[in-house]
Amino acid sequence: MSGGVPGRSSRARRIVHGPRPEAVPALVGRACAVVGVLDIAAGVFPRFRHSRMHALAEVLPGSLGPFAAALSLSVGVLLLLLAHGLKRRKRRAWRAAVALLPAGAVSQFVYRHSVIGALISLALFVPLVLHRDEFKALPDPRSRWRALANFVLMSAGSLALGLVVVSAHPKRTIGDPSLADRITHVLYGLFGFEGPVDYEGSTSWTVAFSLGALGLITAVTTVYLAFRPEHPAAHLTTEDEVRLRALLEKHGARDSLGHFALRRDKAVVFSPSGKAAVTYRVVSGVMLASGDPIGDVEAWPGAIERFMDEAKAHSWTPAVMGCSETGGEVWTRETGLDALELGDEAVVDVADFSLAGRAMRNVRQMVKRIERAGYETRVRRIRDLGEAELDRIRRAAEDWRGTDTERGFSMALGRIGDPTDGDCLIATAHRIEGAAVGDGWADETPGPYGDLKAILHFVPWGTDGVSLDLMRRDRSADPGMNELLIVAALQAAPKLGIARISLNFAMFRSALARGEKIGAGPVLRAWRGLLVFLSRWFQIESLYKFNAKFQPRWEPRFVVYRASGDLPRIGLAAMQAEGFVNLALPLPRFLRRGAPAARPCPHAVAERGVRAA
Repeated sequence: MSGGVPGRSSRARRIVHGPRPEAVPALVGRACAVVGVLDIAAGVFPRFRHSRMHALAEVLPGSLGPFAAALSLSVGVLLLLLAHGLKRRKRRAWRAAVALLPAGAVSQFVYRHSVIGALISLALFVPLVLHRDEFKALPDPRSRWRALANFVLMSAGSLALGLVVVSAHPKRTIGDPSLADRITHVLYGLFGFEGPVDYEGSTSWTVAFSLGALGLITAVTTVYLAFRPEHPAAHLTTEDEVRLRALLEKHGARDSLGHFALRRDKAVVFSPSGKAAVTYRVVSGVMLASGDPIGDVEAWPGAIERFMDEAKAHSWTPAVMGCSETGGEVWTRETGLDALELGDEAVVDVADFSLAGRAMRNVRQMVKRIERAGYETRVRRIRDLGEAELDRIRRAAEDWRGTDTERGFSMALGRIGDPTDGDCLIATAHRIEGAAVGDGWADETPGPYGDLKAILHFVPWGTDGVSLDLMRRDRSADPGMNELLIVAALQAAPKLGIARISLNFAMFRSALARGEKIGAGPVLRAWRGLLVFLSRWFQIESLYKFNAKFQPRWEPRFVVYRASGDLPRIGLAAMQAEGFVNLALPLPRFLRRGAPAARPCPHAVAERGVRAA
């Protein structure tokens, strides 16, 4: 072993490829999706029943009569819902498909006397039974809110599909019903009642059965999700947090993101020796770790192995966001995963920092201007603040957040002023009473938080460093508050025993820097142009330029992933975890603020600044 990076263990060689999807579940999932689409088409569109594709569809679950059309629609929707779970080897999806296919076959034979249709259904059933050992993945984290989400989404889908069903028989429709009549007919039909639209012949029964089937599916799936056993999202227990703090005390200086492992909405797996750990959160089927493993680097392989085993047991997609170069080496060596440079972390060495010189001219002038405007700064440890002041800071930070969505995962602690976080550093900006306003002097009316105008919160990085957690300011304060407080923290650092400060993380920093230089090629310039365009929403360029003001050294950070095809899914999961994308149903404000955390602390207030783009 060299360079402090452990070699691959014999156990690790056996998991070098990680939990790659097996061929059988993937094929079965695709087959169920195709069959589901054909079944829906066979149940909805009359012309489809006379097409060549119907020659295949009519021997699958569903077909011509009113009952068969309803059955076709029901089975098609359910198979589409199950397809993704089958691809992910979920045991519950397998059980549902095993029950559904024979039921469809029996119904076909009894209603349509279709021997071939029954045999085709059983042909899909046989691989499921023969390869049942492939479908052992455990359930994902879930809660009762899934039932509400299912009801809303299924109701919307049923309404849309119901409109298609009602409108798919123009030649048999009596009169010319309006859109309002069609919607009313769908709503009545979902509850099993006759609506205002009339049809010739048996079409009325076909439409009624189909709408009733959609309503029944919505009701049954919602009831199932509401009453099934919960698998709460994993969280950091008190015992886990104590063990992690012990590891950080010994090895916390290795990674500036180490303290963020103490977020209480993360789960953790430890190495068999207990000397290393990996924290993670599951988002949309992605098992998302952040930063390097915690603890002794020699014990990292054991923690990584446990992480990969957990991902395989649940059929989650493993990924790591923001690991260091050393961390990336260990992850790729132990698992066979790939690594891609994600961006750079800005680290300022306190001993080398100075406001003197041409390079720091803009920062120096801004700081002097704000100080002349009557602002002062205070830099202290959390343990040195009184409870009243801490409470005021927490309320101000929450009020100044700027968004309803809490942001942060990989580089945010999620709280301020917890009694266990006494070593955290806080820098605050205050407006001096009677300070200059415009060209003269005047008394400013104090705001709801008194003279407090801006906040920076740092978490420990070993014993001689801190890492930026959040940046918040009063929107009415003068511009430049963040620059003022970063400079104040750097100037106060020697007295506090701090030798290095980690600032923001700049995504794709090297591409932005190289793309604006003379001689950059067309591909690099185009890539930079795309990043500048995306910066309108994700602060990519602005965050890089903000970091560069302080002349930091750049430390590369990487994303570790299984296959290139997983990158879009990992990117979406990361954006969900960071709070930039919210796919959940909007909750009332009182529920959003009052919902209990994984292990709530009376002082835990979720925070997020511009720590990561």
